Amino acid sequence: MKNVNNFFKKKDSSKLYLIIFAILFVLLIVRIFFTGGGTNVANTLIANKTEKKTPIELSFSDVLRRANDIKTMDIQKDNVAIGTLKDGTPYRATITYNPELLEKISKNGATVSINNTDSLWDGVAKWLPILVSALFLFWLLRLMRGGNNGGGITRSLIGQNPTKIVTGKTKTTFKDVAGIDAEKQDLMEVVEFLKNKDKFKTLGARVPRGILLSGEPGTGKTLLARAVAGEANVPFFATSGSDFSGIIVGLGVAKIKEIFELAKRNAPCILFMDEIDAIGQSRSKHTINDNDREQTLNQLLIEMDGFSNETGIIVIAATNRPDMLDAALLRPGRFDRQINIELPNLEGRRDILNLHAKKYKIGEQVDMMNVARGTTGFSGADLENLLNESALHAVRVGHKVVEQSDIEEARDKILMGPVKNRKMRPEDIKLTAYHEAGHAFVGTHYSDITDPIHKATIIPRGRALGMVQHLPIDDKVSMRLDEIRANLSVFLAGRASEEIFFGANKITTGAESDIAMATQLARRSITMAGLSNKIGMVAVNQAQTFGQRIALENASEKTAESVDAEIRNWLDAAYKDAKTLVSKNKATVEKLAKALLDKETLSGEEIREIVSGKKTAKKVTKKSNAKK
Repeated sequence: MKNVNNFFKKKDSSKLYLIIFAILFVLLIVRIFFTGGGTNVANTLIANKTEKKTPIELSFSDVLRRANDIKTMDIQKDNVAIGTLKDGTPYRATITYNPELLEKISKNGATVSINNTDSLWDGVAKWLPILVSALFLFWLLRLMRGGNNGGGITRSLIGQNPTKIVTGKTKTTFKDVAGIDAEKQDLMEVVEFLKNKDKFKTLGARVPRGILLSGEPGTGKTLLARAVAGEANVPFFATSGSDFSGIIVGLGVAKIKEIFELAKRNAPCILFMDEIDAIGQSRSKHTINDNDREQTLNQLLIEMDGFSNETGIIVIAATNRPDMLDAALLRPGRFDRQINIELPNLEGRRDILNLHAKKYKIGEQVDMMNVARGTTGFSGADLENLLNESALHAVRVGHKVVEQSDIEEARDKILMGPVKNRKMRPEDIKLTAYHEAGHAFVGTHYSDITDPIHKATIIPRGRALGMVQHLPIDDKVSMRLDEIRANLSVFLAGRASEEIFFGANKITTGAESDIAMATQLARRSITMAGLSNKIGMVAVNQAQTFGQRIALENASEKTAESVDAEIRNWLDAAYKDAKTLVSKNKATVEKLAKALLDKETLSGEEIREIVSGKKTAKKVTKKSNAKK
């Protein structure tokens, strides 16, 4: 690592030449702006120094007419003459050089002198461009030769550390990574290779030269790369794909060479390149606009193919878009292994929460498994942010530890947005309560095949005036047909409740998101999963190309019309089912609505007790202070 530190501590003396060049360039610009008035200003100052009176302006005809009145005349460059008249009045005139005129003025007793000496500005104007050009050429040639530091033009133009390389050994290990056990197991071979090469040589095994980590943002790709270096106790060099692009053509190639030279001098090591799709996109056959990026990619391909396994350099790259990468980059010998890091499952989320919870004061009553159930689709970064938001809320309300209510509030804020203290009309609040009561009742009715209800609330958040939240028991990889139809009924139960209790003319736009989710679920089930007997088991996905929506992919117009009709049939059947359930149980739904109006938030246990006819043992949720 001593060589690495010296590499980044060296001073580039060429910066001094750059500063001098900049100063001279500024002087040249100043000279250009003032070139027209420099001599005039100087002459005016001379005249003012000679006479305190303001000089008068004389034209050439005035000089011819008043030749007998001139006492002194000093002819400067650019045919400018200054002097005094016999009555002591200073003058300034523009004349044409005429020997006869000058002789006539002299015979009348005037003193005539000719000054051809260049002014200071004239000397600057003459020599400054030559000096600037010479200095720039000298500086450029010195940089191209590499100078005293061997950095070349690249390092001088973009600094000693152009690729923002993070160097050094990291303390992160696999103990700091949770929720992705299978991915850690795949990378253990790299750790073993960096620790003991001979173990692999005896069997002739070749360890992957490059490993590509792909996955959703926040799933831990960078953290996993650092953990590999920490486990193997080798140097870790980290950079980003965007650091290799610049406005000067050729810098990307030079940067690629530089970072690989640095890695070779410190092998064995881990070279991590984040967001590699910035330079690794597929090369186009029909455009020349990205020549610099393609040259950078070509240099990367050469460098990855140029070092042998014995060097001990392992290249780990990360991207969110592996489909954009060039095929040559993914072939064996470069990125031999591709590891897709998926969003954590239920147990993974629990482990991640327990890992991050060590940094916070978490109350003993907090159940991390329950929190994990309510965070389906959260990445590792999202879960860490959830706990941080919970801690911030705990501080805001004055809690000494992070309680379950703090985590609930943070989760609702992330999913739905902050609480809106908007002033709502009483009829809107009442309608929202009956809307959410319809969702809650139908959701409880189908609780044996759908996710159990966690809570229902009419506190507005974001764009939503209320919501019914479900917590899955475990992660689902698929849905049955009866489960899909039950969920469609739950989605449309809010609109059904509005129509039943307030009439068909009093329904509102509050069911907009419900209808959208129901339509999406029905469309995917029919066009992608083949769950409709009428459409059959064919893929007729809806597509969107270049901002214009086309009917259906790989489908005729007749099939598209059939798909639309089948989606409507599914939604109509679900809405009819929801209306039937709410109509037959109006009293129960009304109890739920009144309880929501009273408490604003009901827990899943309270909802189940109201639907089953049992009395609530105790209040689980206090009434909110949100303004109506």
